[in-house]
Amino acid sequence: MTLWNHRTLVLHPGYEQLHDFMLSLPQRFAQGDGQLIHNGRNQLRRISYQGTDYVVKSFRRPNPVNRWVYGLLRPSKALRAYRNALLYQKVGVGTPQPVGYLNIRRGLAFDQSYFVTLTSPCPWRYEDLFTHHFDYADNVLREIGRITAVLHNHGLAHKDYGRANILFEQLPDGRIHLDIVDLNRMAVGPLNIKQGCKNFERLPATAHMHRVMAEAYAGARGFDAEACYRLMRHYRSTQPGQVEGEFE
Repeated sequence: MTLWNHRTLVLHPGYEQLHDFMLSLPQRFAQGDGQLIHNGRNQLRRISYQGTDYVVKSFRRPNPVNRWVYGLLRPSKALRAYRNALLYQKVGVGTPQPVGYLNIRRGLAFDQSYFVTLTSPCPWRYEDLFTHHFDYADNVLREIGRITAVLHNHGLAHKDYGRANILFEQLPDGRIHLDIVDLNRMAVGPLNIKQGCKNFERLPATAHMHRVMAEAYAGARGFDAEACYRLMRHYRSTQPGQVEGEFE
């Protein structure tokens, strides 16, 4: 490692043995290791190492201006995702166990970053509620309303709270477990009823789904359930790409 090619590696306590694995991530992504989960603005891969599967997010290299901004002034997206995962755990909201992050800087300019977690045990995503039948679907929606209220009561709002970023499973005892992912963009500060309900706007929902989430959310925050329902419907109606029939 030189001043020209500087690496910052942080590992969660208990994962120090992954030092070499973390440093190998640029090479692993370059050669296409593991299973590609998502390939868009950023790339997500499931990679196995010494018998354990990890989910690794490689953040796109910033544009030339932002390379200097991230290099000198702002924390990387990988660092923010790691910090936010720890914050979620602190307030009791599920998210895959954070393992660590790697930042790479070339000179004073930021270059690449990687964020690593364990794989979530949750086999389903929110969007699956529209393509599969779950006899416990209302319980999933109630838990989403409740967990969102927990975040908002702590002044935390996920800024990419979309259909692919809420994972769920039903536990053997019937309870619903949620894992929230894609945590690098988080708003911090008090949220009133309008700001809170607006945070649901990227989640497609039928009237019934909105009703169930609104009642759970309002109950956990001391708001009027009918007011929350109407606000959720209003904010969702302003969003493009609505699922066909979601407002029937």
